[in-house]
Amino acid sequence: MKLGEKQKLIMVKKVDFGIYLAEHMEDSERVLLPAKQAPEGISEGDELEVFLYKDSKDRLIATTKEPYLMLGGIAVLKTLEVGEIGAFLDWGLEKDLFLPFKQMTKKVAQGDEILVTLYIDKSERLCASMRNLYALLSQDTPYQKGDMVSGRIYEFSENFGTFAAVDDKYSAMFPPFEDVRGLQIGDVVMAQVSHVKPDGKLDLTLRQKAHLQMDADAAAVMKVIEEYGGVLPFSDKASPEVIKREMHMSKNAFKRAVGRLYKERKIEITEQNIRKV
Repeated sequence: MKLGEKQKLIMVKKVDFGIYLAEHMEDSERVLLPAKQAPEGISEGDELEVFLYKDSKDRLIATTKEPYLMLGGIAVLKTLEVGEIGAFLDWGLEKDLFLPFKQMTKKVAQGDEILVTLYIDKSERLCASMRNLYALLSQDTPYQKGDMVSGRIYEFSENFGTFAAVDDKYSAMFPPFEDVRGLQIGDVVMAQVSHVKPDGKLDLTLRQKAHLQMDADAAAVMKVIEEYGGVLPFSDKASPEVIKREMHMSKNAFKRAVGRLYKERKIEITEQNIRKV
């Protein structure tokens, strides 16, 4: 009996309230399929594909319904309600799926659509989790550099960047230098594929085409210079970490923007700083 998975079992007994299924006729371990889901005309020994979960009394039960999520998979599920110890999600079955607070990466609210996986907890119950999604996302991407894609934000990392699930199934991320301020877990954004890695994972960018982005970057740099009173306390030779922290852009993008401002004679550059003219 495989909890959280679809499997083929055989009918071993019929009762008024349903039919009992098992792996073999002689097995003592059996599971009930409620009468309203039992196919008409089914007989002892007939095979039936079902999904196994637990009912409201924590008893193993079978269903012929197709759940939105199974073990080893990921899916976007709607939050039906939030209780004292967690939330309850619609996964297509009569008993709602429980999402414990400790398995949330952000506080969810009724109506939220969230990306989750399915796991078996210590009490042998099926629960949802917003964590550990990275390894479950596909790397078999159909996308190429330059393609526009839809990505759902599911994790932030200071070291690696911002992780997203393209089409809710493909592995992708925004590198650390990308400006993702304002984004939250669960947000769905349109982005461009900036790089397809050898393993199939995608690098994404929210930035525009180069000539348009340079205008926006130049304006952003000038705004920061003005916030510093007209003198930026570092030059285009600053470390990528400093530039990322202060400008929320890559060093290359910063240098291009500074070059644009210098060419337009709006700034002057020294070894130690950048000054507004």
